[in-house]
Amino acid sequence: TRLEWDIELPANTTGKVYLPDGRKEKIGSGSYHFSVDIPTKDSAILSDEFLYEKASFPECHGATIAETKNGDLVASFFGGTKERNPDCCIWVCRKPKGAETWTAPQLAADGVFALKDPQAVLAGIDSTCTPVKDAGGRIIARRKACWNPVLFQVPGGELILFYKIGLKVSDWTGWLVRSRDGGKTWSKREPLPKGFLGPIKNKPEYVGGRIICPSSTEGSEGWRVHFEISDDKGKTWKMAGPLEAELSVPTQHRKSGGINADDQEGGETIREKGARPIYAIQPSILKHKDGRLQILCRTRNAQVATAWSNDNGSTWSKVTLLNVPNNNSGTDAVTLKDGRHVLIYNNFATLSGTPKGPRTPLCIAISDDGLDWKPVLTLEESPISQYSYPSIIEGKDGKLHTVYTWRRQRIKYAEIDITKF
Repeated sequence: TRLEWDIELPANTTGKVYLPDGRKEKIGSGSYHFSVDIPTKDSAILSDEFLYEKASFPECHGATIAETKNGDLVASFFGGTKERNPDCCIWVCRKPKGAETWTAPQLAADGVFALKDPQAVLAGIDSTCTPVKDAGGRIIARRKACWNPVLFQVPGGELILFYKIGLKVSDWTGWLVRSRDGGKTWSKREPLPKGFLGPIKNKPEYVGGRIICPSSTEGSEGWRVHFEISDDKGKTWKMAGPLEAELSVPTQHRKSGGINADDQEGGETIREKGARPIYAIQPSILKHKDGRLQILCRTRNAQVATAWSNDNGSTWSKVTLLNVPNNNSGTDAVTLKDGRHVLIYNNFATLSGTPKGPRTPLCIAISDDGLDWKPVLTLEESPISQYSYPSIIEGKDGKLHTVYTWRRQRIKYAEIDITKF
């Protein structure tokens, strides 16, 4: 995002320097240093920057973003040696309103449990888990990895940071920490009720005094979407779902050039040919003007999935597929104040015979009705590595604010002017 360029020309030599901000400079012999911000690729992208340049961990993933009551931005993600490694912890960076830069990553939560901690049992900590030793080499604790933080600003209340602890996805338990000062400091961790995971990747929505956490599971029953709901600002929780889903053939079972079978009357015959209920996870929630809620989900079926609720999330329609490509990677979505809907996603459909697609390009699409989507902006399109797991909100300033994984090395932030579309 910034160029620092040293140039040295020998005697009796001239040259012309072309800089990324459009400037051209003629220079003669001697030494020169040029320092210039690299402009964004589109005028709609007002800011394009990393949350941090250096950190104590080499990899990061699973970013989330929220805006506090006073307009500060708070972002969180997990970072460690590598995803699933027991040293993965939850980190937070803040960008106070009006600030030019983000604060350095601050540890907000970890998966370390002292040997006599009663919460260790809830997390499934046992003698097989990674030991933590003191300076004398004695085991004083054991740990598991942290995953997928999700920030949620309770209207008029605390900033909550949900996250998961586990060896792998099927081992996850749900936890949270709270901040009463806009993400500067965090409480001790609290477990969610047994069997509850919290929002699995994307932000909850607050509808009519109800917190609706979009959640999902991955296990022997396949990928299933459900919702964890609180009508008392998080004191107690109840579950809605898992949702039923129409049949579809996962991409890894489709022959190259084959047609996706989706026959509701096919029964076991279709299932024997490879069709299963749509494998959907990681829902995000849209709010329609008529009061309906809609979800958009990641799938293993080459398309984004959707479902609808007419009663604030208590019951839902069957999960179906939209004509929007999905590469079996995370998406996020938000409903704007003007009623339009925004989706951030990798605009690539997983190819038949393969389980996943490349996590590039990373794009923004807009819809008036949640059904027909128009791509309007590309944030990343390099074939190098991945640009994935985005989180997006509309700020009090009317701008879009998004964070996402940049090559697993850093978390990138972009501010977008939605009036350009």
